[in-house]
Amino acid sequence: MIVREILYRLLSGEHSRRLRQIALADKQLQAIGRAINWLKWNYSQPFQIDTIAREACMSPSSLHHHFKSVTTMSPLQYQKQLRLQQARRLMLGQGMDAATASYYVGYESPSQFSREYSRLFGAPPLRDIARLKSGQEM
Repeated sequence: MIVREILYRLLSGEHSRRLRQIALADKQLQAIGRAINWLKWNYSQPFQIDTIAREACMSPSSLHHHFKSVTTMSPLQYQKQLRLQQARRLMLGQGMDAATASYYVGYESPSQFSREYSRLFGAPPLRDIARLKSGQEM
């Protein structure tokens, strides 16, 4: 009963609006965290925004808006970055060639993979991996 009384007074007092904002922001961050975890576990699979929105218990438009405000990128951009980073780890750590790594992380086109890889890392996969192995990373 004491806890209920304290909560009632807090939520009906002069700072109630700010407390609601804090609670809502925390809830949204948790939802985005669930979406990010889903993407981390399923990065190699194609997805529809509705699937992730359901996972986060948000509408697709709300998910997109809040995801971008937290990560500075859309869910699709986030997935691409996860894929490219994982492919880089596979090529560097397991010696996979670019085409095999691209298929492994979910790309259907090696040329698309190479373009996006170059855009993110500043060099095509073969040159980037050679640079990393030689210890000349910029």
